[in-house]
Amino acid sequence: MYKVLMVCLGNICRSPLAQGILEDLAYKNKITLHVDSCGTSGWHVGNAPDQRSIEIAEKHHIDISSQRARKFNTNDFKSFDKIYVMDTSNYTNVIRLCSNKKEAEKVELILKIINQKEGRSVPDPYYGGKNGFENVYKLLYSACEEIIKKIPLDHER
Repeated sequence: MYKVLMVCLGNICRSPLAQGILEDLAYKNKITLHVDSCGTSGWHVGNAPDQRSIEIAEKHHIDISSQRARKFNTNDFKSFDKIYVMDTSNYTNVIRLCSNKKEAEKVELILKIINQKEGRSVPDPYYGGKNGFENVYKLLYSACEEIIKKIPLDHER
């Protein structure tokens, strides 16, 4: 089974949304896929996603309320086939933990899947209003649609 990890800073806003969206798209496309999310910081370990992330997901008929934040660890390189990070800071933090080129090749900015030339970051909506969460949802949905299309054929496609 193909395994995808979504990574942001605290694992309460962007990466839980990305996890929920990708799980929903995999289900709708009848693709067996394991998706998880985590943060590069340990600030929110054990906490549910931010209420605004839960609400925006619910608005789109996705339930992320049972997710719990965890911190990224080096075992994730062995456990996952692909690691999508939300911004350049997360990318730097994850890449620093790589022990070899194979691990580094698994890590990619999530929005790069939409635009290969541009290394855009998913904005952190934590300090913004509800519109920021809607914008993040739309960006992540577009990226997750592309991720679903790129799941290797030998992995339950």
